[in-house]
Order: sequence, then C-alpha cells, then structure tokens
Amino acid sequence: MAERILMNEFKALLKEKWVHVQLHNDDIFNWDVALIVINPDSMYYGGYFKASMTFPSNYPYAPPKFRFLSPIHHPNIYTNGNLCISILHAPGEDEMSGELASERWSPAQRVESVLISIISLLDDAEPSSPANVDAAVLFRKDPELYRQLAKEDVEKSKLDIPAGFEMPTHDTPVREVAEKEDHDFWADSDADSEFGGSDSDAELDMGVSSGSDLELDEDESPDDDSTETKKA
Repeated sequence: MAERILMNEFKALLKEKWVHVQLHNDDIFNWDVALIVINPDSMYYGGYFKASMTFPSNYPYAPPKFRFLSPIHHPNIYTNGNLCISILHAPGEDEMSGELASERWSPAQRVESVLISIISLLDDAEPSSPANVDAAVLFRKDPELYRQLAKEDVEKSKLDIPAGFEMPTHDTPVREVAEKEDHDFWADSDADSEFGGSDSDAELDMGVSSGSDLELDEDESPDDDSTETKKA
C-alpha cells in the first residue's frame, strides 16, 4: 500500500512549480527534493534548497524523514540539515515537549503538507525553541545581519540548480508533466481518498481495525535532544 500512496503523491508533486522531486536510484521510498521559494516577499526568495526525504515501509502511519542538504543558517534547522518541526514527529501527544497530537504527524498528512510547512518555517522561525542556538541569537539581536546571511544561503543554493532546469518565479504557470500518464491509474486515484488508489481507504480501515500497521518503528522517532518547535 505504501508504494501506491507514495507514487500517487510523487506524480502530483511533479506538477508543482515550488518543488522539484526525483526518485533517488528509482526508489519510491527515497526522494531527492528541492524546495524552491517563489514568494517574492520571502527573504529566501529565489532559493533552490536541496534535501533528502525518506519514507518508512509503514507510511503513512509513520512520518517521513527530511534533511536539508544545502546549508541554511536558521533557528529551527540543525547544522546537519535536520529539522525541528512538529509535523515530522511520530503521531500522538508528547507530554515532555507539550506538543499536541494535532500538531504532529498523522496518517491524514501528505508529503505536500510537510513540504509546505517546511517552506513556511523558513520565514516563520521560532527562536524560543531553537535547533541552532547561534542562529536564534542572531535572529533576535541582529535581524539585519540575519537577513544578510539568509540571502547568502539563497545564493549558495543556486549553485545546486541542475543544468537546463528553468527556475520558476511567483508568476510561472503550473508545470506540465512531460511523461505520459497512466490514465487507468489516475481514474482509480481520483475516485478515492487523498491517499490515492482504489484500495487505499479499505486497506487503511483494515490497518486501523487490526492494529497491525499502527506499531511505529522506534527508529522513525525524531531526535529528542532538543526542545521541539510547534509547527502545524
């Protein structure tokens, strides 16, 4: 089931202009992602921020993992590129961090909602619960220098733009996917839930009733060595 859901989401994101997605070594559970900031009001406007995204075998019952490969000096981004954001944390409330279940991952989430939350986080930093203390201090005490560093991060990210790739802007139309679509596949997915696939809803219901798919892999749990940022 996970493969079908992910392929459905992957094909949908191919049409979006604010993200560039590719399968890593043709593996549907490993994506090469680039977030493209097309909001002209953002200090990160024009950035092409590369990242890796990996999915557990029991997706969507457990969240994906996301890591920036481009360096970003940001209060809620660790120096190794990992994120401090609630939507990537395992389902359920966390008494230690105070995060509500509604703020964390749930099977109703999609890859798109995760990526949109991450783009929003860039300009909506939460310095009170930082992953990068130096960036949080700079964000508060010298916002002008912080913005300057953000611009430098944008310029560095442009070095990762693939040859021949046309960078979109805020007024670029939605991409047209060149590859031929499997019309039977989309006929199935359009008729069903947001997870896609004619059998997704039934399998999700079976998973909930049996409880067999609800056991989360402890390896998929987020880092617990810092205070977590609450992001919807």
